[in-house]
Amino acid sequence: MSVSLAPRAARTRGADELRALAEAGDAELGSLGPDEASAYAVVAWVAKHFAPEQAAVACSMADAVLPHVVAQSLPGVDVLFLDTGYHFAETYETRDAVAAALDVRIVDVLPEQTVAEQNVAFGENLFARDPGLCCQRRKVEPLQRALAGYEVWFTGVRRDEAPTRTNTPLVAWDERNGLVKVNPLAAWSFDDLTDHAGAFGVPVNPLLGRGYPSIGCEPCTKPVAAGEDPRSGRWAGLSKTECGLHV
Repeated sequence: MSVSLAPRAARTRGADELRALAEAGDAELGSLGPDEASAYAVVAWVAKHFAPEQAAVACSMADAVLPHVVAQSLPGVDVLFLDTGYHFAETYETRDAVAAALDVRIVDVLPEQTVAEQNVAFGENLFARDPGLCCQRRKVEPLQRALAGYEVWFTGVRRDEAPTRTNTPLVAWDERNGLVKVNPLAAWSFDDLTDHAGAFGVPVNPLLGRGYPSIGCEPCTKPVAAGEDPRSGRWAGLSKTECGLHV
């Protein structure tokens, strides 16, 4: 079942040690090279150097492939769900399905203000008037607070998602959050995700089959036509392409 935010362990290593570990891991795993490690090998490397309670998986609940892959080597790992208050009903349903199906611990990460409180403070529909500020308050800041209790976090960022993600490494030092950042699925395609989910019975958001290859908050996400950029439905009509979690 879903739980409120409660990191299970304080960090035991300092920034210098973690940064050095990230650099060594990226070199060992061969990011972007001909012998680049597989997703499972990347997770196994993390499991060798970190305890499950020191790791967190960020998951938007578009699918649960990343939590499934990580849980094979780190059972019981925390899966951070950024509950912005603006999600599709199908996204919440997927979160609940993941909690029931996988050996993970779902952690609902909440903004400091509810949507109603934000409306009072900033006016209604901040997402339409200043989407950058809305994402900062409802995604970026809550995630930064949540990650303070961990030493490493996993993301589902893939190189094929957008030009800004083409050179995503398998392991990197996350300077802003002060911990190791791991992208095991960096080399995967959208088809790789759906094939894996089908092969292992992993929960997926039903919106994926309804023209939403990239799923964010409901007011800011539109369906995408076949052949279009998978992320073109995010903040459609705006110059914004990233929520700010992966800058």
